[in-house]
Amino acid sequence: MPATLAPPSAAQPDVPSAIGQLVLLGHPVAHSLSPRFQNAALRAAGIPLTYRAADVAPHALPGVLDALVAARAAGNVTLPHKEAVAARCDLRTPLAARVGAVNTYWCTLDGALWGDNTDVAGVDASVRQLFGGRVPAGQRVALLGAGGSAAAVLAAAESWPDARVRVWSRTRERADALTQRFPAVAHAVDALADALDRATLVVNATPLGIRPDDVLPAPPAALGTDAAVLDLVYRPGETRWVHAVRASGRRAIDGLPMLIAQGAASFVRWFGVAPDTEAMWAAVGGRPAGSS
Repeated sequence: MPATLAPPSAAQPDVPSAIGQLVLLGHPVAHSLSPRFQNAALRAAGIPLTYRAADVAPHALPGVLDALVAARAAGNVTLPHKEAVAARCDLRTPLAARVGAVNTYWCTLDGALWGDNTDVAGVDASVRQLFGGRVPAGQRVALLGAGGSAAAVLAAAESWPDARVRVWSRTRERADALTQRFPAVAHAVDALADALDRATLVVNATPLGIRPDDVLPAPPAALGTDAAVLDLVYRPGETRWVHAVRASGRRAIDGLPMLIAQGAASFVRWFGVAPDTEAMWAAVGGRPAGSS
């Protein structure tokens, strides 16, 4: 059913009911670190729930969501379901409606399925970390990809002072459709080189890098000498692209800081309290190089 874009109200309270399950939806999802750090946060908070991952093929998603609503579940959503879950939600926060993708969901007392997007907060936190605590004015951003994660990057970029984003996707139509929703900060380009030209921040919002044999999203030699890189993909030991960019003398972080930040924001959505982020980081082996 179409999502209703109304903001929270007394009739549809923006709070979860008593949560029966915590479930991450994705396909594939076995590689996800979310169960590891969310369960550490639950233990630290003394919350008697277990967070689990469910590999759900796209054709099975509607039935799985119906069952989760009946079980008063809450949880997260990862590729490739963020946009489909947004469409299924009865209600979405204004930010989730803006992005058009949901990565955090919960059920309210009346059985409504709510969706939010905490990826935006995760992107913003990661970029601030990359630049030492704040986003310098006038960022020229090369954004690779045009899916739900790319939309979260553009929503974050709307808050960065005087930021401008060039969006490149292998499918120009997808890049055009995305940038038309964020015309104040973004425009689409035809070629990867056009996006990278004079970019001060390069963001990989494609799946490239999930597999160790993937090609790099962009060769380090094609980046400007002062360009910094945020790779939204994460792998144990960080991604090959992050290592290659750092070896070229440029700043780079992978998607793990973003994953932790969005997971912490989700935890607040579900329980109304901040999680123990040190316990979350400890569960995944501590902070990666370049983190603070």
